[in-house]
Amino acid sequence: MRRWSTAAILATIVAAMSPALSAQWPLHPLKGVPRAPDGKPNLAAPAPRTADGKPDFSGLWMRSDDPGPNGAAAGRPPLVRGGNAGAGFKDGLPFQPWAAQLQKKRFAEEGLNDPDGLCLPQGPLQYHIDPQPFEIIQTPRQLVYISESNYGLRKVYLDGRSLPPPGQVVPYWHGYSVGRWDGDTLVVESNNFHGVDPNNVNAAGLPSSYLGAGWLDHRGSPYTEAMKLTERFRRVNYGLLDIELTVDDPKAYTEPFTVRVVERIVADGSEMIEFVCHENQTFLKLTGRERK
Repeated sequence: MRRWSTAAILATIVAAMSPALSAQWPLHPLKGVPRAPDGKPNLAAPAPRTADGKPDFSGLWMRSDDPGPNGAAAGRPPLVRGGNAGAGFKDGLPFQPWAAQLQKKRFAEEGLNDPDGLCLPQGPLQYHIDPQPFEIIQTPRQLVYISESNYGLRKVYLDGRSLPPPGQVVPYWHGYSVGRWDGDTLVVESNNFHGVDPNNVNAAGLPSSYLGAGWLDHRGSPYTEAMKLTERFRRVNYGLLDIELTVDDPKAYTEPFTVRVVERIVADGSEMIEFVCHENQTFLKLTGRERK
């Protein structure tokens, strides 16, 4: 019998658990939410701004399949769909030969070593497209990104510091990130990721039991420690956050490529809950991937 993909099983689990979770965690109405005449959140209202006039990205967000206003216009990067970064490209992603081979192997194994199934931090695109919510907390000095899945934590420094040269700092699962404003767009550059070693794709710089590093998406598209990721965050309106991601990793890809994700605000007073992951044996059993 064909087993489910990581994204599919995650979505099913979350959907099944949602009624029970909402009953256990009371909704607390949010203040300052723009309302339509019928009392519902007006998601098309203008994006809020901070005291210094910058767009405010703070809030609870979830992945959306809505391309947003003018999202399908010519020239826009393709949306990531089905956990696949290459879904919108006619010929797929521009893999280096070794990276194409590794991606095919990972996909054939149906996500056996996907970090999300190993209780490890997700890849730099995975946490944008996961079905669980994430929260953004924005201050003048930093943007903090908290993911409910495996309780991932990421910081983007906005205090004017420069991106450290590759290899100058210890590699991080979410990389080292600095941001700057380009008008109303927040441009975030990240490097020093915990990626795959092209000469030893099974090790990824970690003990042999930790094979989850270097997963860009849920299809197993790899990245190396040479990757530089550039994200452009733009709050389209109150309800939508548009993010363009450019991957520049000459060791894994023959040329840079850009994709896009859209997030929707969760404005009903929902909050993140604890997500405790211990070896994830139940998840691995459900997906038929338990280690023997």
